[in-house]
Amino acid sequence: MGSSASKAALGATTNEPTEPEQKHLADLIQYINGTNMSVVHLADVLSEKTGSSSWVVVFKALVTVHHLMVYGNERFIQHLASRSSLFTLHNFLDKSVVEGYAMSAFIRRYSKYLNEKSLAYRLMESDITKIKRGADGVMRTMNTKELLNTLPVIQIQFDALLNFNANADELTNGIIHAAFMLLFKDSLRLFVAYNEGILNLLDKYFDMGKKQCRESLDIYIKFLDRMTKLAQFLKVAEQAGIDPNDIPYLSQAPYSLLEALKQHLASLENKHDILPPYGSDVRWRHPSEMEMTSEMNWQLSNCTCISTIWDPVSVSSISYMKSLQGFYLQSSDHALGVPWFLKVLRGLIKLQASDSEQTDL
Repeated sequence: MGSSASKAALGATTNEPTEPEQKHLADLIQYINGTNMSVVHLADVLSEKTGSSSWVVVFKALVTVHHLMVYGNERFIQHLASRSSLFTLHNFLDKSVVEGYAMSAFIRRYSKYLNEKSLAYRLMESDITKIKRGADGVMRTMNTKELLNTLPVIQIQFDALLNFNANADELTNGIIHAAFMLLFKDSLRLFVAYNEGILNLLDKYFDMGKKQCRESLDIYIKFLDRMTKLAQFLKVAEQAGIDPNDIPYLSQAPYSLLEALKQHLASLENKHDILPPYGSDVRWRHPSEMEMTSEMNWQLSNCTCISTIWDPVSVSSISYMKSLQGFYLQSSDHALGVPWFLKVLRGLIKLQASDSEQTDL
């Protein structure tokens, strides 16, 4: 590693309780983006810094590593993912200063997230936050087996991110604030990949066998739980001063969808005593158009919409009432054996496919 890069790595991880200086981070980005520049020694230097007893040095080293993962050449995270172990900070505790107790807890959680981010790269051979998005993106074009293997990996990384669990009043210094900002950026990109994977999974659900349906339903239920936690995380982001226009608005997914997924699995398992099968003559209560549109409105406010759990699209402000009118089904369609919401889903995909673009996060 060049002397300038060594100097930048040391400069980014000083014992001053401020976030790593941008000039040092910029020098490191320039270094690892250089052709054939080895990242091994740089990773070694930063890893060694995490062995310090000072929470300041350790936290700044982790923030620097995360910054390079997000903004640097892929070779950096690729190398980290190849290591047998990355950060072993689950017992880290700085007792030398009062602030060390609180910051040590965040260091333990933050290092776990970076470990999971690296592990996810190893398992997927790509950074989930940087994969191609949209109608022809990675998550939307996976087959069922790939989805069932990949979505749990995303869920684990997402859990580790949300478990950072900082309140706005706990972002008391530049270091933890810098860490939170990087987590916020990752959270949006992870959400898009997660969201698109769930869209693909639901579109395949009614063609799956019993075992795959059971796995898919479990994944979807966990998805709903994580969306509740994500909403709490985004609320902290707004309280921390992030522009509200950069924060997605999330609303609850339709309850009727979850019930229909459960019903389909029950029909495959011949548990007709729970709910009648789709092919029966029973007429279900059909949600009103207002219920559908009010519950199906997840969007990024910066003119990039995440329309429900369904489809990330880049459009100007849209009216879901208008968009859904052409796909709203009468209750008589239930007798056809095809769930109304799946028709709505496929209709929305067809409607918005021409406008679907990768979100710029």
